[in-house]
Amino acid sequence: MKIPVQIARVLVGVLFIVSGFIKLNDPVGFSFKLEEYFSAPVLDLPFLEPYALALALFVVVLEVILGVTLLLGYRIKLTLWTLLATIVFFTFLTLYSAVTGKVTDCGCFGDALKLTPWQSFYKDVALLVLILFLLWGRKWLSPLGSPAFRLGATIASLVACVLFAQHVLAHLPWIDFRPYKIGASIPEGMRIPDDAPKPVYEYDWKFRIDGQETIITTDGSYPSVDGEFIEVAETREIRAGYEPPIHDFTLEREGTDYAASLLKRKQLLMVISYDLDRAHLPAFEALKTLTDTALARGYSVIGMSASSPQQVAGLKEAYGLDFPFYFSDQTTLKTIVRSNPGVLRLESGTIRQKVHYNDLEEIQLPELSDEQRYDMPLKKALDSILELDQKYRAAPDMETWRLQMQIDSANIIYIDSLISNSGYPGKSVVGEPANKAAWYVIQHSTRIDDFLPQIQEAAETGELPYRLYAMMLDRSLMNRGLPQRYGTQGMSFYIGSPKELNIIWPIESPDSVNAWRAAAGFDSDLETYGRDLFGAEFTYKAYTIEEIKAIQEEANQQ
Repeated sequence: MKIPVQIARVLVGVLFIVSGFIKLNDPVGFSFKLEEYFSAPVLDLPFLEPYALALALFVVVLEVILGVTLLLGYRIKLTLWTLLATIVFFTFLTLYSAVTGKVTDCGCFGDALKLTPWQSFYKDVALLVLILFLLWGRKWLSPLGSPAFRLGATIASLVACVLFAQHVLAHLPWIDFRPYKIGASIPEGMRIPDDAPKPVYEYDWKFRIDGQETIITTDGSYPSVDGEFIEVAETREIRAGYEPPIHDFTLEREGTDYAASLLKRKQLLMVISYDLDRAHLPAFEALKTLTDTALARGYSVIGMSASSPQQVAGLKEAYGLDFPFYFSDQTTLKTIVRSNPGVLRLESGTIRQKVHYNDLEEIQLPELSDEQRYDMPLKKALDSILELDQKYRAAPDMETWRLQMQIDSANIIYIDSLISNSGYPGKSVVGEPANKAAWYVIQHSTRIDDFLPQIQEAAETGELPYRLYAMMLDRSLMNRGLPQRYGTQGMSFYIGSPKELNIIWPIESPDSVNAWRAAAGFDSDLETYGRDLFGAEFTYKAYTIEEIKAIQEEANQQ
């Protein structure tokens, strides 16, 4: 029996070392898995969640050391009984996961090898059998080398584990097994091939046939039966379809996902903090310097967090962060980078750098040429549209004005398609002044309300001057017969030729309008703006909507 025992010894020892090392390479990731086990829906042991990282480190180091001492034959009786206790505990966890379905991946091999709960359970059962076999045949487990060698090798292994754990905790995993590793393309990781297997479902249809309720099962097609349909009683997935490596990546603001458009940016810096309550806040001081430098050199910068908008706003104010944050799922953010906060640098959706907050100085931000910063074909197209938008706008005759209307019609079709497919073409995509082209086209169309949310998003994220959104919002409100906010829209009425009445469309709050104008980026107050619009003789008067309606009726009667 000596040879089978030695084979079992090597199998168990190597497997424990490999399994432990993979998790030791990413102890933070394993701690997230333990937190999942400790959560209320699973084992309901929330008091252990604060200790998840410490427990993770203990478990993975123990795995490696047990594998080492088994191969060395050091303290073999203690090693075997500890192995037995460990594998019994792991077997219970994997069986619980398999039976309840509450944890879909035990994390036995981290992100290097994904096993289903049942596969993990069968693996642990096999190990349990092998360890029991080793206990039975431990008289054939001869030690290697002298006692001093075995002790020294065990201590050296322990020290190596501690040093390695310290390194990966202070930086990032040495080997990145996740789909967000350096060199990976996020858009490509989200792609589903045309020939990918589709999920297969079974449907239970409930019918009343001859007075009896009957269940008929099909693959989705409606049953050909002579009876009264009651309901679809149950739907089951009997074969899963293809799931891309990246299937849960979103960048949301107010319910809209901007991931597709943001990932198209040529140079993008992502600041990721999955939970601001647990973030290393002093790192944001250094991040402020890094992100300001990136913005000054033409890089797009965004933040990603699963925290509330109120927490994000407080963070931005506290550290003077001048970039927008987007919401993403916490699990996804934990998967992307094992640092809170962490930073990624992307080129057209491909990850070029990923660093821990301790290594921010490693981020490379070389000066960019226009070709490196912008989508040049799109920039040139929008430059042309910007010129065409103004080509005949001041036309003195109707015939020439018709040409401008034809141009406007063609432009809005192009802009509609562009925004639908790629989002608003803002400053980080096409630079200035091309970032204003789409705004002008929309402002001169009858479809302002269709695009107002995208214009607002572009303004709030620095892709478009906020005052342009303010002007479009005012025009939208005026078109709907509502008071405007910023006082940018005026009208002229002719009452009794040649008398002309120039007015600023009614304002939501005349007492607050100048403060709102200043906050939006306007450099003049309402009185000055009115004189710029209508001439030096203009004097502002606050009208109500009812008064304007009366003036319109009077003007129409002239």
